[in-house]
Amino acid sequence: MNSARAAAVILFAAITLYAVFGGADFGAGFWDLVAGGAERGARPRALAEHAIAPVWEANHVWLIFALVILWTAFPTAFASITLTLFVPLSLAAIGIVLRGSGFAFRKVTLRTSRRRLLGATFAFSSVIVPFSMGTIAGAIASGRVPNGGQAGDTWSSWVNPTSLLGGVLAVAACAYLASVYLVADAHRLDDPELESYFRRRAVGTAVVAGAVALVGIFVLRNDATYLYDQLTSQALPLVVVSALAGLAALALVLRGVHRYARFAAAVAVATVILGWGVAQWPYILPQSLTVEDAAAPSGTLNALFAVFGIAAVTVVPSLILLYVLDQRTVLDPEASQH
Repeated sequence: MNSARAAAVILFAAITLYAVFGGADFGAGFWDLVAGGAERGARPRALAEHAIAPVWEANHVWLIFALVILWTAFPTAFASITLTLFVPLSLAAIGIVLRGSGFAFRKVTLRTSRRRLLGATFAFSSVIVPFSMGTIAGAIASGRVPNGGQAGDTWSSWVNPTSLLGGVLAVAACAYLASVYLVADAHRLDDPELESYFRRRAVGTAVVAGAVALVGIFVLRNDATYLYDQLTSQALPLVVVSALAGLAALALVLRGVHRYARFAAAVAVATVILGWGVAQWPYILPQSLTVEDAAAPSGTLNALFAVFGIAAVTVVPSLILLYVLDQRTVLDPEASQH
């Protein structure tokens, strides 16, 4: 594998990890949004907060890593993407900032009105961010980002059927992933009522996500022909794996096999992202800019790989330890917010 292809593989691995780990956090924010009034939604919100408090900041490492790889290894593509899609990118960036501040300050604010405002900020931002990310993915995958570091249309590039499909599917996938994780967390904390609560929502979001994906077939066939053709040919095995993993996760949730249900749900979401990557291969901007043509000089890529190697032996073990301690209920969610 040459340097350009290796960089592209690392880029999509980082995007996939962000979708799985960060997506679960955004999905927890979605369930915070729809939990109901202050009294009725108190316990589901408390469980969601307990689940994401130790890791919500760490999960953004994958997004930062992906952006660094994109602008360092594929600068022409990065220029085209940011010039064309600066509106959804700005919405996502603002949403990430507001989500973090809302989540952090909600806990320490004493006045009820401010707590509600900060809670609403956190919850709404948890929907805006994955929706914006999904529209960005749809714009790139459908070939609406031009080559050569040029700016495409500011609005039609991401306000179109494929991009809107990507946004809705991203929100549904995050909600589905979080609901499966929260079933496991409720079981771990010995709360059968909340376990049943999130089990019902896992089933519901699985149905919704499946329906959106089914409708998406017709959307892509009419609006993104190249992507549709590739998804139904070279990326078809990953599409099938995603569907089977989603069904397996649903069956395992219903049977109460929580550990494997989380793994299956993560595989279902990860293979959607990987399927996107395989579908547009060998292009980084479909049908206009290949991975080889977009790559930075070999010296830049070699320096990037050196930094990646250092990060792999320093940062990754720390993140693994964080996730393990979190799942063993060793960390204090209260302390992690200060």
